[in-house]
Amino acid sequence: MKLFHQVYGEGEPLIIMHGLFGTYENWGTQIKALAEHFQVIAVDMRNHGRSDHDSVMDYPAMAADIVELMDDLGLESANILGHSMGGKAAMQLALNHPERLRKLIVVDIAPVEYKPHHDDVFTGLYAVQLDQLKSRGDADKQLAAHVDELGVRAFLLKNLYRDENKQFRWRMNLDVLRDEYVHIGAAPSGTPFQGTTLFIKGENSHYLLPEHRDQVLTLFPNTSYKLMQGAGHWPHAEKPSIFGKIVLGFLLD
Repeated sequence: MKLFHQVYGEGEPLIIMHGLFGTYENWGTQIKALAEHFQVIAVDMRNHGRSDHDSVMDYPAMAADIVELMDDLGLESANILGHSMGGKAAMQLALNHPERLRKLIVVDIAPVEYKPHHDDVFTGLYAVQLDQLKSRGDADKQLAAHVDELGVRAFLLKNLYRDENKQFRWRMNLDVLRDEYVHIGAAPSGTPFQGTTLFIKGENSHYLLPEHRDQVLTLFPNTSYKLMQGAGHWPHAEKPSIFGKIVLGFLLD
């Protein structure tokens, strides 16, 4: 699949892969900072943002999308940074195509299977009556009945846009994300990646836990680890300055 992407800056390539329900635009602050040192390639993953929709939504397909993008851009290898779902896709890329990676950064996710835990989000998104919306505020009110956190709702509502008829639509392929959710929760697998790897955890997040250590080291034996104090599952957005320093320190070392 040809992924929608934007390129910023010059230098060694760095590909950024967002998480579930996200878009490349969620990384705006980090893109601006990192583009001062790297050629940043920010992508919309399949079934997200402005990338095409498809019935397949698994990590081998997502990894293959990145390989195709690299081939199209003439990149033999690149640094790879992925968050949550994008982190799993980045791990799958490393396990399947280690020669295409320089360094790997995985943000707040482990190479393990996760049980379904987005039921309230899907319920809320489907509760939004797109054909009746007059504003994003209307959508927020409808979503709030199912999703309590204002920040999470704001994140989700970035997916809203108006089509050529001025009607609100979701950019993400909501039906496929729901129907293929079991694959999004699945663990990446393959031959251990021997390359230099960094795992970044938000202190208050429950996605990357001590019990995941053995699986991380089995698949990524050359791994270092950074804990971001006071951050949750979106450390790049919650603590952008600290996050940027960690990433640059690792990549420029």
